[in-house]
Amino acid sequence: MVNFGRVLTAMLTPFKEDGSVNYEVAEQLATHLVNNGTDTLVVCGTTGESPTLTWDEEYQLFQVIQKAIAGKAKVIAGTGSNSTQEAIAATQKAAKIGLDGSLQVVPYYNKPPQSGLYHHFQAIAQACPDLPLMLYNVPSRTGQNLQPETVARLAEIPNIVALKEASGNFDQASQIRRLTPPDFALYSGDDSFTLAMLAIGGTGVVSVASHLVGQDLQQMIQAFEAGKIVRAREIHLKLFPLFKVLFCTTNPIPLKAALKLQGWDVGSSRPPLCDLATEFKEELEKVLIELALL
Repeated sequence: MVNFGRVLTAMLTPFKEDGSVNYEVAEQLATHLVNNGTDTLVVCGTTGESPTLTWDEEYQLFQVIQKAIAGKAKVIAGTGSNSTQEAIAATQKAAKIGLDGSLQVVPYYNKPPQSGLYHHFQAIAQACPDLPLMLYNVPSRTGQNLQPETVARLAEIPNIVALKEASGNFDQASQIRRLTPPDFALYSGDDSFTLAMLAIGGTGVVSVASHLVGQDLQQMIQAFEAGKIVRAREIHLKLFPLFKVLFCTTNPIPLKAALKLQGWDVGSSRPPLCDLATEFKEELEKVLIELALL
């Protein structure tokens, strides 16, 4: 059984003023996250601005972060694509350097039917049989929803071991849990849904907020697992304003602003993303102060 832990951080990609990847800050941030509640780093996913990273930049980030944390946590590589051949090539390359897993997003824009989705993920799994794969369902970004029945079929493939479910549909998440074996890990793809996902048999969260409150998320999950439901709820409600403000506009724009307010030199997002608008920045700063994060 593959164990990625409870709190997986969808890691941000820092950039320099000229727009190039800041690998030095990426190393520092990775180390900080692992020391503050993160079990596994998910590198070059949505929060890492994968749409505007080149394959070469992604591959270098995988290596830099793998070296920086030196086995203290696991690394999952975001190597998904809306081209099956591209996804296979990128995933095989990640597998060769000994990463711990791969995040495979539902193919975006071309909107394959469920049979196409099944064969897409099956082909990647068969091409990389020794690398654990986590599926990533985020219909708001991909335009297509990975149905529970398709997840269940894919869960029968030995190295497809987990799902990051970000549909926001609890009926769907419940049906996925019903149809998949207990050792198939179900992760919330939204921080604000983590506690509810745990209640239906989820494993943990692939988190954005863990950049700022990783230890709190660990405490919430541990409290829930220990049967301390009231305590888990208290932590969730305390953090809820942060969960919401980090998505006041497109992720990772608010997260980058928050880290910059804390003094991290993470730079701006690559176009077509932009800096956080002033009115959102004021709201973000207020929440960070209330949580003693500034």
